[in-house]
Amino acid sequence: MTPESPLQTAALAEWIFGLASRLLARSLNMPEPLVHSTGAYVFAQVAAVETRAAKTLCPFGLARRLRAWFHDLTA
Repeated sequence: MTPESPLQTAALAEWIFGLASRLLARSLNMPEPLVHSTGAYVFAQVAAVETRAAKTLCPFGLARRLRAWFHDLTA
């Protein structure tokens, strides 16, 4: 047995993803390019939400807001 080359693995992965997108497009009765663009749009929206959530949960920002809140309470 010889180990598979990365090129064969990449080609196999590309073929599997192509097949999966074709099957998804057929099951949704949509053109395949629309499935790709919809996936890209959903990915962009999720990335934007995660970025916003990360900014609000930033430890430095939370500490700054907490200090300001305590400062308002004691003043």
